Amino acid sequence: MHSNPQLSKNGELQHLLTIEGLPATLLTQILDTAQSFIGVTEREVKKLPLLRGKAIFNLFFEPSTRTRTTFEIAAKRLSADVINLNISTSSQSKGETLLDTIDNLEAMHADMFIVRHAQSGAAHLIAQHVAPNVHVINAGDGRHEHPTQALLDMFTIRHYKREFANLRVAIVGDILHSRVARSQIHALTTLGVPELRVIAPKTLLPAGVENLGVHVYHDMQRGLKDVDVVMMLRLQSERMQGPLLPSAQEFFKYYGLTAEKLAAARPDAIVMHPGPMNRGVEIDSSVADGPRSVILPQVTFGIAVRMAVMSILAGN
Repeated sequence: MHSNPQLSKNGELQHLLTIEGLPATLLTQILDTAQSFIGVTEREVKKLPLLRGKAIFNLFFEPSTRTRTTFEIAAKRLSADVINLNISTSSQSKGETLLDTIDNLEAMHADMFIVRHAQSGAAHLIAQHVAPNVHVINAGDGRHEHPTQALLDMFTIRHYKREFANLRVAIVGDILHSRVARSQIHALTTLGVPELRVIAPKTLLPAGVENLGVHVYHDMQRGLKDVDVVMMLRLQSERMQGPLLPSAQEFFKYYGLTAEKLAAARPDAIVMHPGPMNRGVEIDSSVADGPRSVILPQVTFGIAVRMAVMSILAGN
């Protein structure tokens, strides 16, 4: 089998399933392509004909309004036909398998699938199954990866900091359950960030996280000292009930980003969050809405980045 299922034999991107294993040149190509689309979103007519006549299926087996909406907007700006399917309610409850669903949609001449699934590896399974001319984008699978989120995060960092080569970046919060964190760590190390920190309680860190080349901190003051970029993660409220965490209030006290804790970072540090935010749990409103927050620009950039990924896939 081909070593990286995302790449064609000549190294072109066929699917976007994971950041892991993608070369820096390819990540940079996506960021540069996204940069060229930023202007489009500011025009009066926000459409380009690049994907005219293409059918793009948004397959969301678990809900995510923000990701689904930004993919839909991105596809429509490229003039594609977008079909949204919220599958958790329909075929899965009838006992139809994932691949049966895909076969039926392929029979409707799908060109691209955007897949969000609670099980890790679902997008990979679909990518191995589809015809060679069909492309698959992983829009988040289980605890595994969320590659377009990491790419829009990289775009945001590059936009404000220009380059990756001398940055100190901290990822804060529930690393254990976060597909975003995994993708971010792969992307940041591939793009050459020299110092990457993770800040979390021991219960919210995966075993062996140091092997990913990160420095582990359990204390916010020390972990945020002199960092250029603070990447907050969403605390999964559905996992708050378990034994991993005492309470949301307790988490906020030690790991919530407040102006006081942020003071340890560099004065020009930027604050990021993939959304949706739990205000008063991961982040204080004064920081989320403050001058160093780039949380809303991240959303805007996300459209251009998703346009870039779709246009590159469709061209390959």
